[in-house]
Amino acid sequence: MAEIETAKQDRITLKWGTLKSWDINTPAAFEFLKQWHALGSTLSAMAQHDTPEQTALLCQMIDASNVETVYLDWDGKEVTKEEAKEYLLNYGKPKPVEVSK
Repeated sequence: MAEIETAKQDRITLKWGTLKSWDINTPAAFEFLKQWHALGSTLSAMAQHDTPEQTALLCQMIDASNVETVYLDWDGKEVTKEEAKEYLLNYGKPKPVEVSK
């Protein structure tokens, strides 16, 4: 009897507003990862300063991956794909101030 091959689950970890670690097995997601890397990356997430184009590529990689959640290393929690993309897009931006009435 032939074994059914199952796709290995992708894994994505974000920290400092960028990609910290990954295990990408989905071909489309891997293509976005290669494009992100080709634009310039460091071995340290703390030293990495993504351009808007790189941030967009990371968001596309997350969408194309087969992850159910993305790990935010600094926060120590799993988040949805949408929350992970929001984290990337808003990292380092001031949070809106709530005014009480």
